[in-house]
Amino acid sequence: MGRRSGVPFRCRLTAFAALTAIFAKVGIENVNSDFATFIRTVVILCALGAILVGTGQWVPVGSVSARTYVFLVLSGLATGGSWICYFRALKLGEASRVAPVDKLSVVLVAVFGVVFLGERLSPPNWLGVALIAAGAVLVAYLG
Repeated sequence: MGRRSGVPFRCRLTAFAALTAIFAKVGIENVNSDFATFIRTVVILCALGAILVGTGQWVPVGSVSARTYVFLVLSGLATGGSWICYFRALKLGEASRVAPVDKLSVVLVAVFGVVFLGERLSPPNWLGVALIAAGAVLVAYLG
């Protein structure tokens, strides 16, 4: 995939991520944030199940390795923890200040990728990571 061919996908990704925060903020007005997270999870589960079946991507359970299951379960637990914290933060605060804090995860992914996965970032990549961190702090904490 060339650099330019991924641009429309990234734009959709950004729009969906933004709408997630806005819709969630409105949706949790009159409901417990944990129950709201549960509803969101059920919707995602049903939608992904339909996509997998509809596109023929469903894989037999036994064909997946134990190692893969362990790391996907750990990822799922981390995702669940993240969503619970995100929805509680949305319940308590402004979406425009909660979302930037959530995006600080980009900074941690870069650091963890280097430390635990042996990934390498160039100086311009590190500058981008630093700018993301600075931007999130400016919007969320100093705004």
